[in-house]
Amino acid sequence: MNSATTFIPAVATARAHSAGRFRIGFGARFFVALLIGLVWVVPAAWSPRLIAGMFVWDGLFLLLWLQDLLRLPKPGELELQRVWHSPPSLGVRSKVSVEVHNFGARPVFARVTDETSRALRREPPVVELAVPARISASASYEIFPAQRGDLPIGKLFVRYQSALRLAERWAVAETSASVRVLPNLEQAKQQTLYLIRTRQVAMERRRRRLRGLGREFESLREYRTGDEFRNISWTATARRSKLITRVFQVERSQTVWIVLDAGRLLREQIVRGGATLRLSKLDYAVDAALALAQVAMHSGDRVGLLAYGREIQQNRNAGRGASHLHSIVESLALVHPEPYEADHGRAAQVLLTEQHRRSLIVWITDLAETAGTPDVVEYALQMTRRHLVLFAAVGQPDLNERVAQRPESEEEMFRYIAAIEIVQRRELLLRRLRQRGVLAMELMPGALAASLVNQYLDIKDRSLI
Repeated sequence: MNSATTFIPAVATARAHSAGRFRIGFGARFFVALLIGLVWVVPAAWSPRLIAGMFVWDGLFLLLWLQDLLRLPKPGELELQRVWHSPPSLGVRSKVSVEVHNFGARPVFARVTDETSRALRREPPVVELAVPARISASASYEIFPAQRGDLPIGKLFVRYQSALRLAERWAVAETSASVRVLPNLEQAKQQTLYLIRTRQVAMERRRRRLRGLGREFESLREYRTGDEFRNISWTATARRSKLITRVFQVERSQTVWIVLDAGRLLREQIVRGGATLRLSKLDYAVDAALALAQVAMHSGDRVGLLAYGREIQQNRNAGRGASHLHSIVESLALVHPEPYEADHGRAAQVLLTEQHRRSLIVWITDLAETAGTPDVVEYALQMTRRHLVLFAAVGQPDLNERVAQRPESEEEMFRYIAAIEIVQRRELLLRRLRQRGVLAMELMPGALAASLVNQYLDIKDRSLI
């Protein structure tokens, strides 16, 4: 993403105030001093009068604790700040800093706990930092988002002590906010780099014209051996008394619609990167949609987005430019899986209503295991009358693994046969789509983004739109 800084959450800053009913506490050193005072119990066994030494000792440290408490800065003299270093993206580790500014006259040792969502990290982060008087200090912690969308992030709780570490104050800063976790921006960046290395981008950036590809007129030139006769301009030939042929280039201004199924079939969880993160098929589909949108806009095409479940979740009209790409990123962040079957007919109707001119429809979905033909297949065939449809069914890795294994027991044999039947049925449905002019394929989740980008570039090179 060229301007990822746009998506960095705003800095949250607030002055601390007293927290809870008990606003003060005892430091670890105070309790250590009390334990040391128990040494007076030993001589008191011979002389009970010496037990008074223990009480004197404890009273002395109680006065020191009170003095230490009074010398601590008031909560309002501390300002806490939460700073994001990069946009929070699904499955991408990033850092968040907590900064404490001490306006008091004495240094403090602070322990700050951030109230984060479990979708950002499993346990609340705790940072410790030494803050000199009238100076700020910061420390950072790591997040690993496991869910897209708007997530709540709460207050900053701080416990701070002086150099003596006898007394401590408890305070809280009101830094509550809502943070939007985006799709995997890093993957989209990698797909852009891939595009730069391809022939497609070389053609776009150097304006290299490919003869015979595309139907957008560029210029006239003399006829050469091998040129197609249909490209001869007879009017120009008559004027110049020699054969003149038209030269075409690949069309730049085309429309690509990304249709994203967010129904129950896309809720299936898939482990990525060991067991540290479980992503759904929809998460992979969203990342692929973002990569494809960025590549298509970089190629000069207009991109629209339609995400749907039982209702239309997101609908972005086709457009181009940095602001439009930002709006697509924001929309993809809010796409969420639904526990119901998606209404494919509603999505097809909306798209056919809004897009009249022939365009490329990239439909990312899955095939339901039903006795009849799934609805999504019927509506994909319906859209081929006007548009070129690239139908991407998100595959099931565990199903392919089951088919690849040799059964060694009767139970495994039944599972093996069931898996083969499912695989064959999916292939028959995809074959039916191909026979009717749909570019249908089954793609594994991990290869979804790269495969769709490759297919898009191939469609552009072959001028199929």
